[in-house]
Amino acid sequence: MNQGRTVFSQLIKFLSHNEFNRCVARYGGNKSVRSFSCWDQFLTMAFAQLTYRESLRDIEVCLAAQRHKLYHAGFSGPVKRSTLAEANETRDWRIYRDFAQSLIEVARPLYAHSELGLELDATAYAFDATTIDLCLSLSPWAKFRRRKGAIKLHTLLEIHSAIPVFIAITPGDVHEVTLLDELEPEPGSFIVMDRGFLDFQRLYRLQTALAFFVIRTKSNLAFRRRYSHPHDRLTGVRSDQTIVLTGPLTSTLYPIALRRVHYYSAETDQRLVLLTNNFSIPALTVAALYRYRWRIELFFKWIKQHLRIKSFFRHFRQQRQDPSLDCHHCLCVSSSRQEALGTQVRSLHFVTDPESHPFRQNPHFKLASAISVQS
Repeated sequence: MNQGRTVFSQLIKFLSHNEFNRCVARYGGNKSVRSFSCWDQFLTMAFAQLTYRESLRDIEVCLAAQRHKLYHAGFSGPVKRSTLAEANETRDWRIYRDFAQSLIEVARPLYAHSELGLELDATAYAFDATTIDLCLSLSPWAKFRRRKGAIKLHTLLEIHSAIPVFIAITPGDVHEVTLLDELEPEPGSFIVMDRGFLDFQRLYRLQTALAFFVIRTKSNLAFRRRYSHPHDRLTGVRSDQTIVLTGPLTSTLYPIALRRVHYYSAETDQRLVLLTNNFSIPALTVAALYRYRWRIELFFKWIKQHLRIKSFFRHFRQQRQDPSLDCHHCLCVSSSRQEALGTQVRSLHFVTDPESHPFRQNPHFKLASAISVQS
């Protein structure tokens, strides 16, 4: 008989049980709980994600098939789908958010000395959003269009480590530019964005917060050139200018000078016209920073391919007056990424929040993500 530890328990051992207990105590997660603790709930949901479970019944059957090994995997006892459904419906989602944030603080220093190969001494972030389609009849809170439901995953990604440091989930009809109000810019850092975030009032807020931005501009931008900086056209930089906005509204919302960089990529035959409030870094570095924004698109693609965000672990109840099914869950995603000894294991799981979920009370809640566990 194999007396070794299961692979699942070897993965979980890298997570601090003491830190998790502190998060639970902070919100009273185990209050009036007899057997199925928040730790058991966390292990169950992590197991469901790692083993691609499709439903509550699927989770129950899979764990029951190896009942004698549950203790060695870290579970305190058998898991019933009714108990799990009740826990997912009533436990405080902030427990898992805080725990994930604590793990992010562990993971980020591991990448502190990694470099992008740019002449840049500051931290660079990419900010963007992606839409996740949902069934409107099962998730009426996720309003997007008349007959379509969706949520938006707004993410601030640390570019050199590919670790998200901020994630907010909102209904699909919330414009991504409004989430700039939720960010707390790090002074001296760079935030790289696409032209969908071109809001000069919010960009000026980044300027006053002593943060830098690099953003792609629109073709109809009204401006006046003040000065043209010298540049090498062989690098692909077509122009490097200091400009001021001349639009009747934009000149008021952003009253100081901006830097406009026009870059042409011969490899992709693509032209980029970028705006930034930093005048010290080379123009080629400005263009390279924007090209690194593609890493957040790869992050979204990776999440949709590997994280099981299309399936909800639900508890359905049949209503006497309404024969339709009633779903009581909303989605909270947490991912893992950390390096050790040259081996990397990704651990992904769902966490569900109470019926009074943040889409109804706090649509811009900060969701932790991106933790790495190693073996």
